[in-house]
Amino acid sequence: MTHSQPNRRLFVLGTAMLPLIAACSKTSNDYDGTSGNFTPYQAGGETSAATRPAPTNSPTVAAAGNPVDKPREWPGIGNSLVGDGKYVAWTVDDGASPEAIRGYAEFSKRTNTRLTFFINASYTGFKEHVSLLRPLVQSGQIQVANHTYNHADLTTLDAEGVKEELQRNEDEIMSMFGVSSKPYFRPPYGRYNDAVLKAAGEIGFTRPVMWNGTTGDEAKTSSRVIYMRCIRYMLPQQIVLGHLNYETIIPILDKVKGLIDDRGLTAVTVRDYYGDASEEEIKAAAPSPTPTPEENT
Repeated sequence: MTHSQPNRRLFVLGTAMLPLIAACSKTSNDYDGTSGNFTPYQAGGETSAATRPAPTNSPTVAAAGNPVDKPREWPGIGNSLVGDGKYVAWTVDDGASPEAIRGYAEFSKRTNTRLTFFINASYTGFKEHVSLLRPLVQSGQIQVANHTYNHADLTTLDAEGVKEELQRNEDEIMSMFGVSSKPYFRPPYGRYNDAVLKAAGEIGFTRPVMWNGTTGDEAKTSSRVIYMRCIRYMLPQQIVLGHLNYETIIPILDKVKGLIDDRGLTAVTVRDYYGDASEEEIKAAAPSPTPTPEENT
């Protein structure tokens, strides 16, 4: 069974708020406009993604200044921040715009807003701004998580292809920041299936993170519409999706932060809220050892 979040390419026209289409998918719209939540998409077949520009034991970062008193239990698929609370996870994907990367990083540094970047390290903007980003990443204020190297639709790849996309991205992240992205990853277009989860888990990516709201900044949407979406989705216990691909949102980041503050919410990273994978979780996902000839006799 293949799962997907809704289509990333449709957006609000004029002043009417059409049913919101979350980013990172080319599948049909399955947004439930009455409930304000996204429902998993079960594809009957593969949908090709739009063309877009060996595991290591790597250190993770201690989340300095983590506002969450203790990690919550991981739910299996991270569609939201489970449990009661007044937290919001503001996540941003991709990295096509160096200016957007810099804008978000400067905003985080200036306001102490905690963000989760699900990056494609194939984009050069991260290296361009690595000196700005590295202290924020190493302190845990910005969590860098894995979104594959080339923004590949993982459901179209075999197990080795899935591992290559995630591991290549992990290697680049380690090279730039000295911090592992494990165990968190976001499958591009929100598309995954059991084979993807198995392959990812075998190299330490045991925690797929989805979303249940979006800023809608995946295209050249106006800042007014983006802010309307923030009003709708910056709510308690939401995982909100944004992008590092366009600069439209950058001038209103402080306004969005004001909205979060006015609602009494605290922005957290996904790692802040759920912590790191336990040894038991990692071992359970690891591939079974190949039997020796003696064991087969």
